[in-house]
Formats: sequence, C-alpha cells, structure tokens
Amino acid sequence: MGDSSDPTISYDLRGLKCPLPVLKTRRRLKDMRAGDTLLIETSDPLAGIDIPHFCRSDGHTILSSEKTGDGHRFLIRKGPAV
Repeated sequence: MGDSSDPTISYDLRGLKCPLPVLKTRRRLKDMRAGDTLLIETSDPLAGIDIPHFCRSDGHTILSSEKTGDGHRFLIRKGPAV
C-alpha cells in the first residue's frame, strides 16, 4: 500500500494547450488544502512560463520544476487561502 500521509496529487495535463493547463491547475488547487502538493505534467511549451507566473500571482510555491522529454513537470505546494 502507498503512504496515506502523502498529500501529493498527480495531474496529467499532457496534450492540453494554453490556457487549459493553467486553468485546470487553478481549479484543482482550489479544491485542495493549504500545504498540500500537486504534481502536474504538461506538454504545452508555454507552461514553462505560464505555470510559474500563475503560482507567483496566486501565492503558491513551486517546489520543483523540470523539463521532460515532452514538456514540463512541476511540483506545487498550495499557498494559504487569500
């Protein structure tokens, strides 16, 4: 069994084009608790710019960001409710 104390949720957004990765990330984070983490994968080339900008604007923290073979992978910690 997996570790049930791990609050990380994975979200596959590959194949979606701008602005859908940001919109879907925002919607998913809205339903999460502050401090929870979300791992997203995207193939949209603009996500490397759009996701960090969105996170800064909405108060979330990017814990890691990496370029993958077909896009980007981000680990995001949800910030406190504003």
